[in-house]
Amino acid sequence: MTSMTARSNLSMRPDLPGVPLTRARQRLDVPRDMDMAQGASVAEQQPSVGEAFDVILKPAPHPELARELADRLTEIRIDENLFAIGRAEAPFDTSPPEAVAQLSRRHARIFIEHGFVYIADLGSKNGTAVNGTPVRETPARVRSGDIISFGNRLSYRTQFAPRTRRLDAPRPVGITLTPQRDDIGLHPIELAQFPFLVSKTDDTFARYREQYPHQVNYVSRRHAHVFIKGGSPFVEDLGSTNGTFVNGERLGASAVELNNGDTLAFGGTHFAYKVQLHGDEGESTLTEMVAQAAAPSSHDHRDELDSDKTTFVGSAHSFLDIFCVDQAAAREDEVNEEAQPAPAEEKRQEAGQTKRQAKRGKFALFVGELRRALASDDPHAARRTRIIGACVLAVLVAGGAALFYSGTPERQAKSLMASGEFGEAASVTNDYLKTHPGSAQFASINTEAVLKSNVPRWLAALKKGDFASADAIIAQMRTLAEHNADVHSLIDELEWVGKLESFVMSRGGAEAPIRMYGDEPRIGAILKHWEADASGHQRDLDRIAGYVPEFRDPYALALSHLRKLQSDDSVYLAAIDRLDASIAKSLAQDDADAIGATLKEYADKYPRLAGLDRVRADLDAYTVLRRGLAGTSLAPLAGAAGKATFSTPPFQEKFRQMSAGQLPPPEVLAQYATVADAWNRGQSAQAIDALQKLPQGTWSPMVQKELAHKKAVAAQYADLQKARGSKGYEDALLSFYETLDLDADTFYAKALAPEVAALKDRAIGRAQSLMAQAQTQWQQYRTNGGIGGSQRLESGVSDTFRTQARLLTDAQDAATRGMRIFRQVKADSATAKWSALASEIDTEADLQRRSLQDLRMVLEPGLLNTKLSLIGGGTSSEARRTP
Repeated sequence: MTSMTARSNLSMRPDLPGVPLTRARQRLDVPRDMDMAQGASVAEQQPSVGEAFDVILKPAPHPELARELADRLTEIRIDENLFAIGRAEAPFDTSPPEAVAQLSRRHARIFIEHGFVYIADLGSKNGTAVNGTPVRETPARVRSGDIISFGNRLSYRTQFAPRTRRLDAPRPVGITLTPQRDDIGLHPIELAQFPFLVSKTDDTFARYREQYPHQVNYVSRRHAHVFIKGGSPFVEDLGSTNGTFVNGERLGASAVELNNGDTLAFGGTHFAYKVQLHGDEGESTLTEMVAQAAAPSSHDHRDELDSDKTTFVGSAHSFLDIFCVDQAAAREDEVNEEAQPAPAEEKRQEAGQTKRQAKRGKFALFVGELRRALASDDPHAARRTRIIGACVLAVLVAGGAALFYSGTPERQAKSLMASGEFGEAASVTNDYLKTHPGSAQFASINTEAVLKSNVPRWLAALKKGDFASADAIIAQMRTLAEHNADVHSLIDELEWVGKLESFVMSRGGAEAPIRMYGDEPRIGAILKHWEADASGHQRDLDRIAGYVPEFRDPYALALSHLRKLQSDDSVYLAAIDRLDASIAKSLAQDDADAIGATLKEYADKYPRLAGLDRVRADLDAYTVLRRGLAGTSLAPLAGAAGKATFSTPPFQEKFRQMSAGQLPPPEVLAQYATVADAWNRGQSAQAIDALQKLPQGTWSPMVQKELAHKKAVAAQYADLQKARGSKGYEDALLSFYETLDLDADTFYAKALAPEVAALKDRAIGRAQSLMAQAQTQWQQYRTNGGIGGSQRLESGVSDTFRTQARLLTDAQDAATRGMRIFRQVKADSATAKWSALASEIDTEADLQRRSLQDLRMVLEPGLLNTKLSLIGGGTSSEARRTP
């Protein structure tokens, strides 16, 4: 079992001396929105200052790895802050060869920095992935529970566990690198903090650029690093151009321990140093960086050095910089043409080549002997030999061609990916997966190609607000990944992000108002998708960001918008649900006034709540409809029912209920239209006859009142015509005109309008008399105390109730008739004077009727109707209006 120490210090991050690599590291930083996104199943507990923890790698089953091989893999416990992964590194060097066959010799590194775990791929052949997302130029963050894959066979699940206490804690180590040559002006290097990055951009080596430009350029930007493992210093070459040498041997894929007296050289023989180790210099880890007092031996050693010419490295470098691959920087290195000692690995390769040459010599000898054996002086035998040889050659050529072309799709796909032709690579791999659906390698290439070829275009369309084009690109991605199930969920996530951004932008931004009965379904659908598997969706989005780094910022913005919608859901959508329930309850009780008061309350309390104007419009239409049901004529109800167009769900449902039981059906309204048409043309007999033939229903009492009214109007109009020119004609004219409904009796009102206008002064006087009468009755009603709740709840009709109802009804009737005359003769000043009184009387009458209707579950129906008729202007009121 392999172990490494992992300590945490969350204090200020150390400065990186002379290494201008911040731009590369900025690309690594995960947006704050990503770490804070909703849906993490378990909150990740970060170690506190000084707390140590182990990283455990548990073998994870993989379909490409046989079960018996997977069972032979062991758990790895890491308790250092740097862990090497490679075919020749422990414990992989003792693992089943088939299980680690896809590991490169220098494959990846796991390291801990500032209490967080990262993994870096070192340019391995088969790649490294976290939760399916490839790790490329920059290290990737690793969380507890993540799946780390090396190639397409070997996978581990990570787990963080508290550190067990170590009794043999290693002592801190310091290193002095003393130049081997004292004639070229190199300074000693004093290392007190680790890791230390050897870089030509660091002032440690860059200071010699003017004096030795070529020698400095032999050192790579990320050349090597010195780190502490198990209390001992190690040096590892980072794939430098000109190599790192210990005691003249060029380092290979593995780190080498440094001992006292070793020689250490970088990029050739110029920067060559003698290694001297000394203890008690301070804790040699990046993540702790706690300065320790130097030991006496250390002081003695430093006294030997010229402090003015010694380079002291007192702060550690960052593993994030050390393992951040920069291919372009590697191409800037200058090649040292000096002969270099061949590394041990190359020697082994040369030995292998010699063996292969020996094998090829034996094979050539065998072929020669075989040819001599087949040779013959017999022409027939020679011909037979040539035929056999031709057949053998054909078989060899066919076999070679089969081997070559069997790898053609893979070579073609990789070549297209390397050249940046991602769209063509997606098409090629999709075609291959059509006939080879189980190929994990081609599925991985197809996933990367589909995302890289389309996500940038999709992001550009989103940025422009061209959501139709964005949807078209999503459709193209589905076509290119038709046979790759691995990428389908990723495309679904992109489609969801597109819907989220389309919704947010179409509303005017995240802070735009929430439209009642408009935005709830879309917000609900967006949140339902996310909350169904929040952690899974976040893993998929992380994978996309791993393939396409420019997706990170839009991804963070989408998560910000998501959190805003979640906040709106908990505040505004919850308020909308309560308001909707309140409206439905009030409609069930026919309490329109309560709805108006509730709307005002919610408008004041929730300033971003929009769409209330639609509710108010429906409330007004409903009020007109209810007033029509309580009227004495079918005309207002027919007009209101014909114009009613409700746009909000509770009012639509209420209208359906009313249509099913209270409102006349469409065929009755159609028949009534012929009644109204005949009546408006003055064809009273035809209108009355058609009205009598209307089907019976809940509207029949209203029809009977209208029938009586129309018969009275027709008869009285005929009598008025007969009385024309008589002494009492003018009084009869004004009395008759008062009984007319100016909205329903338009024919008669227009016929008499000129004569009434000619009698304007007299008409105004009559109206003034009616308003004075109404005022007197209203004042008496109020003096008596109105109609209280106890009177409405009486089990019978008391004299007090009857008297008060009569006063209220007569006041309303007189005010209605007086205001009608004022409007007809255009007496604007009088209308303005008396309108407040008329409105006050109407409001009280409406309140009393609604209050009685609220008691329909308490009062006996017959008693309720009797009380309503006394207040509502029934047949007795109609009779009083008849001259």
